Amino acid sequence: MSVRDVLLTGAAEWGIVLPPGAPEAFEAYFRCLREYNGVMDLTAVEGEEETASRHFLDSLSLLRCADFRGARVIDVGSGAGFPGLPLKLAVPDVSLTLLDAQRKRTDFLSELCARLGTEVRCVHARAEEASLLPGERDAYDFAVSRAVARLNVLCELCLPFVKPGGALLAMKAKDCGEELDEAAGAMRTLNAALESAESFAVAGVERRVAVIRKLGPTPAGYPRRFAKISKKPL
Repeated sequence: MSVRDVLLTGAAEWGIVLPPGAPEAFEAYFRCLREYNGVMDLTAVEGEEETASRHFLDSLSLLRCADFRGARVIDVGSGAGFPGLPLKLAVPDVSLTLLDAQRKRTDFLSELCARLGTEVRCVHARAEEASLLPGERDAYDFAVSRAVARLNVLCELCLPFVKPGGALLAMKAKDCGEELDEAAGAMRTLNAALESAESFAVAGVERRVAVIRKLGPTPAGYPRRFAKISKKPL
């Protein structure tokens, strides 16, 4: 199946209506991925159907967990743009920041967004450093992330970006129950709580999306330096 067919079929099954021009933008996204992947190793997934299902449609599963219309969103550890950029293509009025610690990835993302004609802010920085900068701390409606780190570590990297009342949406494997239990202390420390952990099946692969609601401002002293986060996770 083509990128267009996979997206339109999957979106219809979920009750998602893609805006005009979105299928064409996703097709251009796939072509750019294919062009750069040979020299940058952006993804092990190849082919239209597999890319459309395991990357694009997988990212759009977040639309079943939250209303992103008009939201300020940061994608932490964005890599090749997942899940943030597919969300932006599906909900154009999202104000999106793509954050990654590797310069070559943010350069790729900047080029990709320019080709797509999509206004996105691409930031080269480490998450634990970026969230300490003016205008970044407790500032976003949503932080999203896909399989960057274990959930207790991910909470400390992502929740400082989220404003009280907002949420972190962490995309995890189906069997992430142990991670959810392990991250309970991190959530309490960072003034957050698990709201839901919904399961979805995309192209036969099951995953869960942990929605972690921010209840109050980020306490002083967080996030810590990454060496401390790694050595002694919350």
